[in-house]
Amino acid sequence: MAISTADFRNGMTLDLDDGLFQLTEFQHVKPGKGGAFVRTTLRNVRTGATVERTFRAGERMERAVIDHREMQYLYADGDDLVFMDTTDYEQLTVSRAGAGTAPNFLVEGEMATVVRYGDEVLGVELPASVALEVADTDPGLQGDRVSGARKAATMSTGLVVQVPLFIEIGERLKVDTRSGDYIERARG
Repeated sequence: MAISTADFRNGMTLDLDDGLFQLTEFQHVKPGKGGAFVRTTLRNVRTGATVERTFRAGERMERAVIDHREMQYLYADGDDLVFMDTTDYEQLTVSRAGAGTAPNFLVEGEMATVVRYGDEVLGVELPASVALEVADTDPGLQGDRVSGARKAATMSTGLVVQVPLFIEIGERLKVDTRSGDYIERARG
């Protein structure tokens, strides 16, 4: 789908000659002398690198149509993760490298959003927090209740999180997927 610089919106993804870029910021400039132009800040979707680029006013380019599809995580198969679309039961294999930090938070049967451009998987998006079970941690000692003290806990996915001393093996905890930090005990 072709668009012009007049159609720019923050968050829009563009398919340019040198890659796939998300528009993070733009500004229309009309100097007193010469033609108008648009100054932009773009983030490369594949590498995460940020670049600044200038376009002539009215210049046309292709808009990339990004597909965000809610899928169920089924299982890990070596270096791949297998997801299933719950509407048509189509299975999709995503490499661990292509999933970013998502494998640290994925529990079999949970839902995640798989981001694709055509047949290429760009990444896996998770909710802001997930509930994970503590697989291993040191026991908290009676009387050892220093305010704010933390210990390492290994979750069922292999993620290591710093938790309060009173947390024990088998408990379910809410963990922030953006930072990997402990939030609270999971309810239910």
